[in-house]
Amino acid sequence: MLCVSVCVRGEWFRVPSGGPSVSIQKLGHEALCRYFRAKKLEHGDRHVEFSMHRCQGGELLHPEDRVEDVLEDNDFVQLGNLFYFCKQYIFLDGNSLTTAELVSLGQGLFHIKVRKETRKVRLLHTGMHISNQTLSFGCVYIFTAVVYGINTGFGMFAHTLIICVPHNGEKPLLYVLCVCVGVGDPLSVTRTRMLLALRINVLAKGYSGTSLETLEAMIKAFNASCLSWVPEKGTVGASGDLAPLAHLALGLMGEGRMWSPQSGWADAKTVLEGHGLKPLQLKPKEGLALINGTQLITSLGAEAVERALSVAKQADVIAALTLEALRGTTKAFHQVIHAARPHPGQIQVAQRLRSLLDSEVFPSQISESHRSCSRVQDAYTLRCIPQVHGVVNDTIGFVQKVISTEMNSATDNPLVFVEFRETISGGNFHGEYPAKALDYLAIGVQELASISERRIERLVNPTHSELPAFLVKEGGLNCGFMVAHCTAAALVSENKTLCHPSSVDSLSTSAATEDHVSMGGWAARKALTVVEHVEQVLAIELLAACQALEFLHPLKTTAPLEKVHELLRSVISPWDRDRVMSSDIKAAHTLIKQQKVWKTVQPFMEEYRRKMKCDWEYSSSTLRPSQTPTLLSL
Repeated sequence: MLCVSVCVRGEWFRVPSGGPSVSIQKLGHEALCRYFRAKKLEHGDRHVEFSMHRCQGGELLHPEDRVEDVLEDNDFVQLGNLFYFCKQYIFLDGNSLTTAELVSLGQGLFHIKVRKETRKVRLLHTGMHISNQTLSFGCVYIFTAVVYGINTGFGMFAHTLIICVPHNGEKPLLYVLCVCVGVGDPLSVTRTRMLLALRINVLAKGYSGTSLETLEAMIKAFNASCLSWVPEKGTVGASGDLAPLAHLALGLMGEGRMWSPQSGWADAKTVLEGHGLKPLQLKPKEGLALINGTQLITSLGAEAVERALSVAKQADVIAALTLEALRGTTKAFHQVIHAARPHPGQIQVAQRLRSLLDSEVFPSQISESHRSCSRVQDAYTLRCIPQVHGVVNDTIGFVQKVISTEMNSATDNPLVFVEFRETISGGNFHGEYPAKALDYLAIGVQELASISERRIERLVNPTHSELPAFLVKEGGLNCGFMVAHCTAAALVSENKTLCHPSSVDSLSTSAATEDHVSMGGWAARKALTVVEHVEQVLAIELLAACQALEFLHPLKTTAPLEKVHELLRSVISPWDRDRVMSSDIKAAHTLIKQQKVWKTVQPFMEEYRRKMKCDWEYSSSTLRPSQTPTLLSL
């Protein structure tokens, strides 16, 4: 009987094939059952969709093939694109989508529905308004009003009037085809799904002049995970993200390439037909409506914001581990200091540090061991964690507000206002808002990596740490964390270049008609790269801090930080002698991306908050405490 190792959501399971006639699909379901049991999740009668690939070679496996025909004994298989919650929906209305919801949609955790109330009524009225501006004679539309993009060209050709337009979808198709000029690698499945979901949300507002039928066809494509080939490069961020949105629309129209879990990459029309879907037949305004907007910038920006929120919280936990390993003082985190300079992010980070470090709630043997030492204050990288991490938190909060507003805004051109019976050209497609915000996000969040790299240096430098050089025994024979620190330094240096703002640049396009652009697509992609680098640098600090704690045994740190140490040791063993470290960095990075470091300490932080309620009340009162705060940490 063949045995196969199957990876489900990063967890590996050894699965026997079950016999010579067992199908790939049955093998996948057995692996899923083991995953649900291991995670103590209820499987029930949920419909679960997935794809399966061989890890070596990456071939897509057909669900009906027999295991013994396509796999070898001890083969490795990856389950991907899992949809656990196919019967759960997020309802879109164009007004209330959050960054977290959009990321969940990108991960395939939910399907989409549009609310039946006012949005559908508005969509119907919008379509009627466009129809009322046209007279149909045989195979042509004759327009009764001059409307940009409907009976004119666009860009420089906005003044070129087209009296008669074929109503067989030729002109909308030509609009899409001429803008499919993207280059580079395609967006990932997750990011393409986010892009499509966000475009649906914007069209649901009812200002774009699209029909209800077109919107519902796009929703069906999303729910079937039929996703167009969208190259990541080619947008200048005004008139919106024309090239990527055109590629998105192209697949929905049955042209070009498309992906689904069942088909992999294939001809778009074939993929749609395989899911019982028909290619879009666009009406006069819809070609322009589908390609005009800031959804690439904004969807990538939403992912950057959510990942930044996650890594910023966990940076506080990792910094606390380093402070313990370097036997730092908690004096600098007392609430009176931060209430005297009441920036919200600074106060929040200081509260987190107090809830994790030595206190009457969670005592630390390491802190107790050096309580009577002569050290007055620590280096800035330890003492100023609340001030540096704090402004990053405030920056992320500001950017999240901008991106959330953009996600729920009508950003195409022209816009249809049925209440005024007007179709008005404007500039909402300009990506300056999200572009500027995402440049700001990159500049802000990179500071977490910058200060983290300096803490790593203190950990590996025996002059500062009073620990073995590079955190390894038998130095010289072993290099320990010497070159891991070099990797952190390299990533921080890359971030310095990536943080040069793209939105300060502009190149005139479309024969000077579009003479100021945002370069927001590059701003979004840069921000995501910076966030990923920050995650990787903090993964190295997490490894180094936990390794440093090994040299302080048998002394223990606080209960929450001990649990973080246990979490890391559940996937990575201590560094006794040199070995390949890149896999360790990747494993630690995965813990951070999955927010496991944060989830580990959350219950302890809540317990601290309950027991030290005056701590939170004091900080929020800004030097007007409801009761006298404890001064034990001083």
